[in-house]
Parts: sequence; C-alpha cells; structure tokens
Amino acid sequence: MDKHVADKFQEMAKVWNDILDAFFIKAELRSKQILVLGCSTSEVIGHRIGQGSSIEVAELLLPPLLERVHGLGLFLAVQGCEHINRALVVEEACLDHYGLEEVTVLPALHAGGAMTVKAWETFTSPVMVEQIQGHAGIDIGDTFIGMHLRPVAIPIRIHVKDLGEAHLTLARTRPRLIGGPRAAYAE
Repeated sequence: MDKHVADKFQEMAKVWNDILDAFFIKAELRSKQILVLGCSTSEVIGHRIGQGSSIEVAELLLPPLLERVHGLGLFLAVQGCEHINRALVVEEACLDHYGLEEVTVLPALHAGGAMTVKAWETFTSPVMVEQIQGHAGIDIGDTFIGMHLRPVAIPIRIHVKDLGEAHLTLARTRPRLIGGPRAAYAE
C-alpha cells in the first residue's frame, strides 16, 4: 500500500471511529439487540456499488465495529448484496436467540461483497439468514438495509454524512405507537 493510500485509510479509520462513537450514543441499543450493517466497500473507495469490492476496506471497518458490538452484548447482522438476495451473516447465537431460519449460501467477493466475506471469516460461528428485524442500522453506500429493520425506523443524524466516498445513513427503531386519542405513551 503506497503512502497516499495508507494516509487515506488512516484518516478513514479516524472518521469511522467518530461515526461509531456518535452512532452508539444516539442509538441507545440494549444487550441482545440486532445491529444491521450494509456496506458497499466499492462506494467507500469511490467506485460504483458492486464494481470494486475491497477486502482492505472491510478489514479496516469491521474490527472496531465488532469491538463495540461485543462490548455492548449486541448481535451484528451484515447484509450482502442483491446477488445473494441481501441475505445476512449473523452469529449462530443470534439465529438461536431470535428463532431465525438459516439459508444456504456462502458470501463471495462478487456475490455478497467484501464485508460479508470478512464477517464470515471473522465471526465465531457464522450462519446466513434471509431476513431479520434489526433494532438499528448503519448503511454505508446506499445498500438499502431498510428491509431488515423493524417497522418504525428513525433516522440518526450526526456530524458526518459520508465515509470515504460513500453516503452514510444511520437509523434506530422504536416500537409502533398504537391506540387512539385517549392513548398515552412513555417517553
């Protein structure tokens, strides 16, 4: 890796840590909840989604995220691309805890993407699931993780709008408000 690229990656690592700090403060996640990650490593390095998958970017982004996820006792679900129907890599413990259905597909660099490949290699006991209902999400590069979030998603706004060249979207969810004009809601 040449010095220019190394400097860009070092700056990206700093921005990523700032993003994660701000996100986890605002997401207010509790133990055993699910965080969905969608990441186009192609978009991060300035390519069109699916056109330049980068294991190096995945290797930069996944470890600090996993450190925080494990520290909070969360489950991480890493979404693949449309070539595997946006299936997700999760730990078997997440599958068991939420009664999810396992599917058979292995993520690959050009069918799933670099982040799912890295998650598959890194997780203790990885399995694939086709759908999930996450409590919060990080979407890097407009990978459209909304299908894997609970029904009422709330945007999280922070001081950073992009990671590398990729657009950044953050969300948390909340339970649905039900009832009529007489209903009361806790804050």
